[in-house]
Amino acid sequence: MTTLVRHPFLDHPGPLAFAHRGGAAEGLENTVAQFRRAVELGYRYIETDVHATADGRLVAFHDATLDRVTDGAGLIADQPWEDVRHARVAGREPVPLFEELLETFPEVRWNVDVKAEPALAPLLDLIARTDAWERVCVGSFSEARLVRAQRLAGPRLATSYGTRGVLALRLRSWGVPARLRRSAVAAQVPLSHAGVPVVDPLFLRTAHARGLQVHVWTINEPERMHRLLDLGVDGIMTDHIDTLRKVMEERGVWV
Repeated sequence: MTTLVRHPFLDHPGPLAFAHRGGAAEGLENTVAQFRRAVELGYRYIETDVHATADGRLVAFHDATLDRVTDGAGLIADQPWEDVRHARVAGREPVPLFEELLETFPEVRWNVDVKAEPALAPLLDLIARTDAWERVCVGSFSEARLVRAQRLAGPRLATSYGTRGVLALRLRSWGVPARLRRSAVAAQVPLSHAGVPVVDPLFLRTAHARGLQVHVWTINEPERMHRLLDLGVDGIMTDHIDTLRKVMEERGVWV
């Protein structure tokens, strides 16, 4: 594992353990109850997602619609917060505002996947209003969205690479010229994409040479966790928060 720290968000001893949606395997993803469970287990890095409601409120929620995990239905973007707030994840836990999470868990650093363009401006406004620059890293599959975020917020904002950025970094690792955005602080990647391996020693060396940390998602098996930590990744995102903690405790790197 590298000790690179390009932004205060990454300032942490040892590899980063991310609770993916707070620990999605437990059935209450992206809820205050699940985030609290992760925090009580010792997690200080939590991954979540954001969408904007029809009236511009920023909710922590993965899907574009309420249907899969709540007793509500329909597109979040088409509904005001007053309607969305009545939906219950697994029939019991409310959908939280991201602002509520920043207030409720002041010790947590949030890795935030901006799922749709309308969520970007409210997120940046919220980060600025709460002075949470050191507590939030913004990610997205859309490299263009991340470029806009960085242009609007400047170097105070930590961002990861989107899909095109990761592809460019993978190409660079193979010696193929590819343009890379300099402002990213991390590459947050799957083990492989479309059958092509992403995380290997060559990719890690290339990322670390550029001052980038490498965080891998979504890893739920202890054998893979051990293998990636042996390889030298800088962070792991998991749905199974008890499992990752146990693996890191076994290795003496749980902080």
